[in-house]
Amino acid sequence: MSDRTFDVLFLCTGNSARSILAEAILNKLGQGRFRAHSAGSQPKGEVNPFAIRLLRQSGFDTAFARSKSWDEFAVAGAPKMDFVFTVCDSAAAEACPVWPGQPMTAHWGVPDPAAVEGTDTEKALAFADAYRQLNARIGVFVNLPVTSLDRLSLQKKLDDIGRTTAEDRP
Repeated sequence: MSDRTFDVLFLCTGNSARSILAEAILNKLGQGRFRAHSAGSQPKGEVNPFAIRLLRQSGFDTAFARSKSWDEFAVAGAPKMDFVFTVCDSAAAEACPVWPGQPMTAHWGVPDPAAVEGTDTEKALAFADAYRQLNARIGVFVNLPVTSLDRLSLQKKLDDIGRTTAEDRP
């Protein structure tokens, strides 16, 4: 097993909810094997308060949480990404950003909890659902034998993860 730390970027359009949740989850579950980042192609400029509340209630330090442009990761000196996952919901006709270069990529679309209208309880439930789905996918990802799979096999596994839901996992 390699001692290498893999850099992972979670991309979404606004970088205010799903990609922030994914960043927090991977940094926790990845236990130093993975270093997660998040960004947006059109960042909102602030993290959704429901995302912050959920993370805090789940025991996460939210000091990292900041809505930022993917431009920060395209400059000299920025971490070179090993994996880039889009988490926007293309099923809802959301535009998903595309990352240039040669990292392993996959689409792990999750419905946008920030788009839910209704009571605070309904919004909180939408965020909890997004969290559960991301947590299930990231849990599978961190347990992949990343360094022992060839690129084609790894790509298939990453794509398969994106097609699962939290309900598909034991």
